[in-house]
Amino acid sequence: MSEASSKPMSGPSSGPNGGPNGEPNGEPDSASPLRVRIAPSGLAFAAEPTQSILEAALRAGIRLPSSCRNGTCRACLCRLASGSIRYRVEWPGLSPDEKDEGYLLPCVACAQSDLDIIAPGARRQD
Repeated sequence: MSEASSKPMSGPSSGPNGGPNGEPNGEPDSASPLRVRIAPSGLAFAAEPTQSILEAALRAGIRLPSSCRNGTCRACLCRLASGSIRYRVEWPGLSPDEKDEGYLLPCVACAQSDLDIIAPGARRQD
């Protein structure tokens, strides 16, 4: 399993995924559950550090765009505004530049701290 930094992110330029170019490192920095807030909808949900952000959202009745659920299709692509994550896969379908700009794939990303994400397609499940 790939991991990202457990250090809180101060902004997209500090890199949400560990070392330079998003190399894995770190461990969860707090006990679960963690809080994930979604902009611009204002929705929020709890997430365990071991479950993907997508799984946690679905469990809370929140739908995020998704398709493959393995980090390749990029249908769930969204942006990390603050917080830290780790990936379940060694190399998710993001370029190093996209990682540096704060993009993430919630289908294979796990929260390691409270998060703020920007996911315009998020909505409550019917």
